[in-house]
Amino acid sequence: METMRREIEKIVVVEETTHATTEPGCVVGVDVGGTNLRLALADMSGTILTRWSSSTVALRGPEAVIQLVCSGAKSMLQEVAAPLDALRSIAIGVPGVTDVDNGIVIATSYLMGWRDVPLRALVEKELNVTVVVDNDVNMAAMGEQEAGSAKDVKDFVFLAIGTGIGAGIVLNGKLHRGSSWTAGEIGYMLVPGASEVPAKSEEPGSLETMIGGEGIKAQWQKLWSGGDAALPTEFNATDIFDRALDGNPHAQVLLRQSATMLARAIYNVSLVLNCPLFVLGGTVGMHPALCDAAQKALDQWIIPVSPRLIRSALGTDAQLFGAVRAALEAVPSCPVSPAVWASSS
Repeated sequence: METMRREIEKIVVVEETTHATTEPGCVVGVDVGGTNLRLALADMSGTILTRWSSSTVALRGPEAVIQLVCSGAKSMLQEVAAPLDALRSIAIGVPGVTDVDNGIVIATSYLMGWRDVPLRALVEKELNVTVVVDNDVNMAAMGEQEAGSAKDVKDFVFLAIGTGIGAGIVLNGKLHRGSSWTAGEIGYMLVPGASEVPAKSEEPGSLETMIGGEGIKAQWQKLWSGGDAALPTEFNATDIFDRALDGNPHAQVLLRQSATMLARAIYNVSLVLNCPLFVLGGTVGMHPALCDAAQKALDQWIIPVSPRLIRSALGTDAQLFGAVRAALEAVPSCPVSPAVWASSS
């Protein structure tokens, strides 16, 4: 396991007179990724006091991740000289289908050994605080709604495209999770050009295997030839899109293909939900070449209302900001909305 690293970053609280509270205590937001675990400690006004992170690459099973979450929370509290009982709540975003009511991670394709994990109960037992568990993309949508590209927008879809792909759907200002918690699992959509064989819930979906980061990388390796000897076969998706902008023909093929499939998915979702805004996030979704190419593809098709694509204003912080917001809302005695955040220079 990599050495745990921590960084302190001040977050500027704006609209302080509207949202801030002097209530004592603090909360923790957690973003559980397939390769990294990130935590943020915030006070009750939403100001992030410190951060903590660790690699999850070598970890197997939820127990090790839970221990890291608890260790990270305690470490941050020590860093700001706060006692353990100052912690009021923790909100955890996980890349998978999550039963929010019961705090159970039902299934995920990017965490080994995670199925029907009672994550909320396990963490509450360790730290004796209120715990909220939700899908990480839903958390990111909350972050964008609070302080990002969808601020004050009542109807939008946040599309996270990284290793995989998922959507956080906000309708009339509220997250829409679906009757069985799978709303937004668009990685399993069947679109032209992708596999027509439906995947199992613990496996990457049809669309995901084409335009998720790992899918794009796999397709690059198939297209790569000896004539491209100067270019590595191990390029990741963002490297490939960079090469597309530089004129590499194989990379341009993948960019066009990825943008077209993404646009088809957005087109279909837009017809059903009639959301005017789609926010692209994640390491792959944030690439300007993908956003521009997908918007051009959408503009060619006639639909009642053409949705607007925009990149996330929060980047990788969207999940953490959303998790902090969820943690603040989970504190029973906290009567106000969390503050609005913006990174300081």
